[in-house]
Amino acid sequence: YGKGDVETTMDKLAVNFGAEITKIVPGYVSTEVDARLSFDTGATIAKARKIIELYKEMEIDKSRILIKIASTWEGIQACKVLEEEGITCNCTLIFSKAQAVACAEAGATLISPFVGRIMDWKKKSLGVDGFAPTEDPGVISVTGIYNYYKKYGHETVVMGASFRNKEEIIELAGCDRLTIAPALLEQLQASADPVVKKLDASAVESIEIEKIDASESNFRWMMNEDAMATEKLAEGIRNFAADIVKLENIIKSKI
Repeated sequence: YGKGDVETTMDKLAVNFGAEITKIVPGYVSTEVDARLSFDTGATIAKARKIIELYKEMEIDKSRILIKIASTWEGIQACKVLEEEGITCNCTLIFSKAQAVACAEAGATLISPFVGRIMDWKKKSLGVDGFAPTEDPGVISVTGIYNYYKKYGHETVVMGASFRNKEEIIELAGCDRLTIAPALLEQLQASADPVVKKLDASAVESIEIEKIDASESNFRWMMNEDAMATEKLAEGIRNFAADIVKLENIIKSKI
């Protein structure tokens, strides 16, 4: 497939994997846009449309697919266009409320804020070994995003991700979605700790939450002022891109 064209072959490979997952998993399956396009709105849109077309060729409706896009300003603007076309998006590498609000204003179907990676950065920055569950910076970040969304009526799904321990998960009980590694699921299953709903949409009415300006200039300023979010977003994109290059080299050796 692709007649020697690596990019085409990579797209088809990603879709083939996704197609197999749709046979096992109900609901959405995410397929990622090449992270090297994270700062190119037009190229991200074109790649997403191509991915959806490949799924269509396999008789898989776009309603089953989330296009996974890094939450740069350019990626979020691509998400806005795609959502208007009925192509649902998973805005990933969320480390700040600035990103989350911009995604919601763009109409993103789902965001993935990375709980554990926020905690990792804060541990290193502060020179501490860890945090109490209620003081975990990643938990605090996702709680703030969840409350903001519910306060202002945003329908974007908050899916907490990148957990380091079961306590983070328990502290986010009530979140729209959580993506949890098998090892942590096993720990939760074996645990007798009580699980109390901590995030509650009905409770935010009484909370004072300042509305955030979702303009490009304010987005870039808020990111500039947030060293953690800026560094972790860039690092995440670099890591995703490096993995793509590794896979490309494997594909090149086989075609």
